Amino acid sequence: MDEIFIQDLLIRSIIGVTEKEREQPQDILVNIILFTNTAQAGLSDSVDDSVNYRTVTKKVLAHTEAIKRFTVEALAEDIAQLCLLEKGVQSVKVRVEKPGAVRFAKSVGVTITRKKE
Repeated sequence: MDEIFIQDLLIRSIIGVTEKEREQPQDILVNIILFTNTAQAGLSDSVDDSVNYRTVTKKVLAHTEAIKRFTVEALAEDIAQLCLLEKGVQSVKVRVEKPGAVRFAKSVGVTITRKKE
């Protein structure tokens, strides 16, 4: 299976459980690996035969900036489901991080993998 990736997408959104976390948007770091078959796109040299990572990125940005989630787990699930709706995506790995959320840690977060049913 081939991989198309979106690395270190920095998004600002409301996420967290405390009142302070829910007052202002904070940085969220998102990494996505889309598992698909890129063979036809490699032969045709046409984006129409592949998963358009720009389209996926725009959808993830719009959703994440608009939604107000309490947990990174829920946001990761949202993103995974958005990705699975894209034509050609067979499975997806999503990592959502909150940089600086925990003292003495560079980042905390979750990584999930989902498949089309």
